[in-house]
This record gives sequence, C-alpha cells and structure tokens, in this order.
Amino acid sequence: MTDGFGARLANVVAEHGPLCVGIDPHAPLLTEWGLADDAAGVREFGLRVVEAAAGRIGIVKPQIAFFERHGSAGYAALELVLAAARAAGLLVIADVKRGDVGPTVDAYGEAWLTAGSPLEADAMTAVAYQGFGSLDSVFARAAAAGKGVFVLAATSNPESAEVQARRGIDGTTVAADMVRRAAAHGGDVGVVVGATVSLPELGLDPMILADVPVLAPGFGAQGARLADAPQLFGPAIGRVLPNVARSVLGAGPAGIADAIDAARSEVASWQR
Repeated sequence: MTDGFGARLANVVAEHGPLCVGIDPHAPLLTEWGLADDAAGVREFGLRVVEAAAGRIGIVKPQIAFFERHGSAGYAALELVLAAARAAGLLVIADVKRGDVGPTVDAYGEAWLTAGSPLEADAMTAVAYQGFGSLDSVFARAAAAGKGVFVLAATSNPESAEVQARRGIDGTTVAADMVRRAAAHGGDVGVVVGATVSLPELGLDPMILADVPVLAPGFGAQGARLADAPQLFGPAIGRVLPNVARSVLGAGPAGIADAIDAARSEVASWQR
C-alpha cells in the first residue's frame, strides 16, 4: 500500500528538516551563473541546484514557468531536472499552479502526479478559483499515488488580498475557507500561505493552519525573514515548509551549498 503524502512529507522533514529550495532559473540568475538564457542553461542550472540540495535538504520546488518559457526544449530540460531530483531522494513540489474543471483539471493531475509520467513530481501547486471541489479529481489521483497537492490560500503578492481577504456570508475569508477545506484531507492536501501576509487580516487561525502542510514562499528577496517565521505562524510553525529561492540561488554555483547550509541552520533554530 502506498504511503500517504502527509506521512511521506513528515518522514522527509524528520530526516532533513522543512526547508524547501526553489529551482527558479530566471534570466538574471542565469547570467549571474554564467549560463545562457536557453533550454541548455535552465537544464544546467536545475541540475546544479539539485546537486547542491541533495543530502542537505529534503525538498525542492521547481518553478515551472522558467522552464516553460523555452517551449518544448524547456520542458525536455525540466523532465531531466525532475528525474534527477527524485533520483537524488528529494521530494519535488512542482510549482505549476494549475486549476480548471472536469477532464481538463484531471489531465493536469495526470501529467504531474502519475508515477512514470515524464513530468512526475511528488506534489503540485493548484488553484481553486473555480471552487475547492473543482480539484476533487486531482485530490483523488494524488491520494491513490501517495502524492500531494498544495492549494493556493494566501499568496505573498500584495494584490492577493483583493480576492483572498474577501468574506462570505458566514464571515469566513476565501483564504480561511481554502485552509479549512484542505484540513479535511488529513494532511495529504496542503496550502500555500505567503510569509509576507498578515494571518489576522486574512482571517487565518494558526490553530487550524496547524492541521495542514503549509508551503510558505516569500522568504528572502520578497522581504520575509526566516527568523520571524515562528512569530508569524505561531502554533502552526511545525507544519511550515519555508521556501527560499533567490536569497540562496543568488550565491551562485560556487556558493549555493554554503547558502543552503546557512538557511537550513536558521530554520533549525526554530526548534531550539
């Protein structure tokens, strides 16, 4: 029987800690790394990040857009990076932010969460703008394969409050409803909550947030500090997967390993 994603994730965090490193080969970083802004460049970038991450941390999050912008060649590069990461024992969260209804959304789940798929990852990010139930087939596919889904709840961009802070007739915000619905899946469905947001302003109860895995972008270049995470997330801090990208990747190929070690040590201080 396939272990559920929640259990798999807990094992990874217990062994390597919760730090997640983004694989974000955007053009300026490629230049800093001395790589061409093409499919070969993003492939080399991704493989070097995987090499630096393996054995240091347990989770990586490729940002698919930076591969997708190079078309089919970019996707071929991505397939190699995904395979290398999973072969290295890393848990891979594909940051794809997919969402739709019916056969279309199910096809997204098939692409990213099916064992043996060229794009196979351990989890994917998803958008429930069409309603949380629109992702039911993706959740079912993920559960059957021991995979995970992280649903956007409270993202780190300032424009997000226009939608995510809106309240329904029962007074619950959109963000809080996403968390509540995800919590019903027993730890196999997580949420994305940016480290730059105010939980009270978005109506997010840390006690409920503690019932789900929380992928938390926004650390580093977007302004949030790893040291402040325990204060921000309170009793939910034990479920938080802090994602760092530019603040680590900017160290370049010669310095990325040390930068990952430094970030990992800072996160480890949460438990001290």
